[in-house]
Amino acid sequence: MKKSASAFVSEFLVYLLVLTGFNGSVWLGTVWLRHQISETAQFTKQTESQLVAVERRLAETTARLASELSPETLQAKNHDMQLGLVRPAELHIVRVEESPEQRLAAKRNFDIFTEEVSTGESAVQFSFHDPGSR
Repeated sequence: MKKSASAFVSEFLVYLLVLTGFNGSVWLGTVWLRHQISETAQFTKQTESQLVAVERRLAETTARLASELSPETLQAKNHDMQLGLVRPAELHIVRVEESPEQRLAAKRNFDIFTEEVSTGESAVQFSFHDPGSR
């Protein structure tokens, strides 16, 4: 009977040590996770502050560009630099109704679409109207 009692006590101590080790590793993991969360939050905060600074500089640059492109500023620079530039007559202004991106892509790739393309069975000729020729 004494052997079974000491066996139970030693078995209980082993389980207690295993449980203590498991509990310690869980707490260590929790502390590590909180540290990782803290570092991630700090990195996110720094990134957000950098983003705010970049957006502020972009807004300042956009405002400065808008002020430099105002007609009054351009006329003042024209007068100060004695360039002698005048506003174009409405007759010389051409308004484009289509998308400028599509128009530039069509002008840039005009050569590609006019070349002969071989499909294996027969040759196909592609021809598009050049939007640049008016």
